[in-house]
Amino acid sequence: MATKVALVNGDDRPGRRQGKNPVSKFIDNVVGQWTEFAQFLSDVRAEMRKVVTPSWKEVKSTTTVVIIAVFIFGLFFFVVDSIFSSVMDRLFHKLGG
Repeated sequence: MATKVALVNGDDRPGRRQGKNPVSKFIDNVVGQWTEFAQFLSDVRAEMRKVVTPSWKEVKSTTTVVIIAVFIFGLFFFVVDSIFSSVMDRLFHKLGG
């Protein structure tokens, strides 16, 4: 019969509890890792079913946008670099460099 303290603590079995042995822990860990990996692969497969290949028209339009943006940014940085270079040259000339 369990004592009152044991019942309050939730331990109504006499004696010490024994933990799992190392081999059992290892096997449980491997099985758990395999289960997680299988779930990951299942999730990947589900997400890959949602992937849609763009049409040729969409590919052409996005490629055009990217090429135009690259040229605009290139021109912008060329102008900013030219202005900065000119200012630095004038500053160095005034300082005697």
